[in-house]
Amino acid sequence: MENENQKDPQEEQFEQNQELQGEGQEVLTRVTGMYKDWFLDYASYVILERAVPAIEDGFKPVQRRIMHSMKDLDDGRYNKVANIVGHTMQYHPHGDASIGDAMVQVGQKDLLIDTQGNWGNILTGDGAAAARYIEARLSKFALDVVYNPKITEWQLSYDGRKKEPVNLPVMFPLLLAQGAEGIAVGLSTKILPHNFHELIEASIKHLQGKKFKLFPDFATGGIADITNYNDGMRGGRVRVRAKISQLDKNTLVIKEIPFSTNTSTLIDSILKANEKGKIKIKRIEDNTSSEVEILIHLPGNISPDKTIDALYAFTNCEVSISPLSCVIIDNKPAFLGVSEILRRSTDHTVELLKSDLEIKLEEFQEQWHFASLERIFIENRIYRDIEEEESWEGVIKAIDKGLQPHITHLKRAVTEEDIVRLTEIRIKRISKFDLDKAQQKIEALEGEIAQIKHHLDNLVEYAIAYFKRLKKDYGAGKERKTELRLFEDIEATKVVIRNTKLYVNRKEGFVGTSLKRDEYVTDCSDIDDVICFTKEGKMMVTKVDTKTFIGKDIIHVAIFKKKDKRTIYNLIYKDGKGGASYIKRFAVTSITRDREYDVTQGKKGSEISYFSANPNGEAEVVMVYLRQVGSIKKLKFDVDFADMAIKGRGVKGNIVTKYPVKRIELKEEGVSTLKPRRIWFDETVKRLNVDERGELLGEFKGEDRLLIITQNGIAKTIKPELTTRFDEDIVVLEKWVPKKPISAIYWEAEKERFYVKRFLIENEEKEENFIGDNPKSYLEIVSTDYLPVAEVVYSKIRGKDQKPNDTVELEEFISVKGIKALGNQLTTDKVKQINLLDPKPYVEPEETRPEEMEVVEEEAVENTASEEKKANSPDFSEGKINKKTTETDKAQIKLFDE
Repeated sequence: MENENQKDPQEEQFEQNQELQGEGQEVLTRVTGMYKDWFLDYASYVILERAVPAIEDGFKPVQRRIMHSMKDLDDGRYNKVANIVGHTMQYHPHGDASIGDAMVQVGQKDLLIDTQGNWGNILTGDGAAAARYIEARLSKFALDVVYNPKITEWQLSYDGRKKEPVNLPVMFPLLLAQGAEGIAVGLSTKILPHNFHELIEASIKHLQGKKFKLFPDFATGGIADITNYNDGMRGGRVRVRAKISQLDKNTLVIKEIPFSTNTSTLIDSILKANEKGKIKIKRIEDNTSSEVEILIHLPGNISPDKTIDALYAFTNCEVSISPLSCVIIDNKPAFLGVSEILRRSTDHTVELLKSDLEIKLEEFQEQWHFASLERIFIENRIYRDIEEEESWEGVIKAIDKGLQPHITHLKRAVTEEDIVRLTEIRIKRISKFDLDKAQQKIEALEGEIAQIKHHLDNLVEYAIAYFKRLKKDYGAGKERKTELRLFEDIEATKVVIRNTKLYVNRKEGFVGTSLKRDEYVTDCSDIDDVICFTKEGKMMVTKVDTKTFIGKDIIHVAIFKKKDKRTIYNLIYKDGKGGASYIKRFAVTSITRDREYDVTQGKKGSEISYFSANPNGEAEVVMVYLRQVGSIKKLKFDVDFADMAIKGRGVKGNIVTKYPVKRIELKEEGVSTLKPRRIWFDETVKRLNVDERGELLGEFKGEDRLLIITQNGIAKTIKPELTTRFDEDIVVLEKWVPKKPISAIYWEAEKERFYVKRFLIENEEKEENFIGDNPKSYLEIVSTDYLPVAEVVYSKIRGKDQKPNDTVELEEFISVKGIKALGNQLTTDKVKQINLLDPKPYVEPEETRPEEMEVVEEEAVENTASEEKKANSPDFSEGKINKKTTETDKAQIKLFDE
């Protein structure tokens, strides 16, 4: 044990410094210990008393003091916020600014405080008016769930003059409803807000022993992807997007914005992206008031779908929020998931309900006890026993003695305090005492006591009923605002606006955006990659820059697309000085940026004789001219790239000829040798894809289109671009067959009848409304079957037999007419409903089409050249490209699947 008289090292240092200063010597002061203690004290204070909420009631200290002050001042009327702030300063050791800001934040959450005046706007980011101009009072919800002085633990305020609550007895998962954010020393917290109804449902499920899941819900609405929410703990992430829709072909409208942004910051981010050339817009209109409305006007040649993706990729229309759930438990910070916070909050609510019931039980039992004593005292006229007593002690003893024969049924002993209360009963009350009313009061109290005991015996059921009451009383208008949806990943390079120009100096070997005196290549953006090939067979992919050296004699420059399996490079090259010429076809799907690759075998003197880049796998026919060497007979012959398999970039290829090549010329443009693209529609994210997610729409060639029909009677066809966005009201989405009629039954509002029509899309570039312009007209059913069948169910008319259902074969009912035609009236009778039945069988006539070429990947076996090519080519006849594809080989061939 240390000696009590031993001095602290800092005290000894201080005394030594005093002596040294007295002697005029230099003084060295060590502050290590002092700094350590003070910093820890400060860190502890910031964590516990300022930044992090307590798990018991979900409040930070300043919020708790504001709520306590509002209860002190509560008289049902509004109070000036300045008055509330001033009152709160009795409990809070900081200035009015921190109190006012905290109060505005609580008020804007529209749960605990009933506000009046300009409290700011979370949508626009506008601040609240000064505290002297705005008013507040407690909401009915706050009065119901936050306060109960009888079960509140109290402590002295910071200056010892007042009492304040240690924690408010909040009987609701308030922390998760409001959310919380704070930065302390060495840690921070960010708890996202959750939906009122979902929190109550989760609490009920927890009490019932069922599993539950919680996801955030934001007051600003928007769309959220909660795939990686991670229960709100460290490492989780929530992606939130604005809700953007297409108003018309040149206008987008934003109706909801992401949490943590406002319309001002959102518009600023859009304007910055426009200035940097990431997107292209004409102007922005902000019509936001109580609801968000931001209009984005686009130039005439800009795709709205692509612009929406670009807004998500380059602006605050999509933000990523990283939650970090930290709370105070037993005066220590702890990291808990939101599910655990809800479980603890719900259990704490049950304990508070139990404490409240126990206090009420005790109060009712006391009321019953005194009501019973009062009845005994008056009914048996015990008050007369004190008439002869001369001292106070004698009075007490006389009453006690008179009560004894009648108190056997009481639940506890009679105390002196009980007797004193009996002596305080007025004579007027004794004279007007009604025995029946007294008995009714006692029986009513017994009923209350029995009910409370029943609640205590069935505490979980009581708590569930309590939560259901909260939902019923306060749930109106608190429905979920944020839509939960999976997001598709947006590739920035596919949606960025190409706002600069790329140039090339082929001879010197430079590419870049600053070479404006040289050859123009294409438009590009600063996030694009460029692929280049040189005459000597070198390939490189590099990022767009002002000026980059690739290598002399550049023969091809283009924007590089990652994972692009459809762009096929066809080339013939000479293998070294005096070597044979080889042919090869390949795709470039993955590379290391700025690394030089050889597409020849790398021998000195190798060079490319012929090169073409084909965006859809086209395979042309070229004419090869040979030099006159020796006794060679054929000086020219055709080579068809369609006979070559698509392999890897590094393969050697097949021999074209071993003789010197004079030149190679294009003889015939090629057609695609790739199979049509198979395209799927993912209903979850409402996007097309080639990754086999969702429903297969079919195989699409370059000219094929998609048919779209919406619920409001719009029909159109579009090219199947993967960046296209689809609305919720689509009823038909399929591969368009131009000669296949569309059948529809719709309600014609002007005629007040159902009409049937069959039509073809007349203009593939135009969207048309086929049910008319009357807003009361609506589409009942639509079918793209060749022979659709509908069932008509008639309404029952009073006093008449119900007409039997009709089956209508639409192909026989009406012929194909123009898209604007009215159609034929379905019936004059009143219709209850119309059902689409299974169509009649139909055999589609076969189309005669050229056989599609099969193309193989790297590991597939080589294709053979035609017999005609063998005869014409000196080297083909020597067996260099004369391997026959056997049936076994064909079975091993893998189709090139994009």
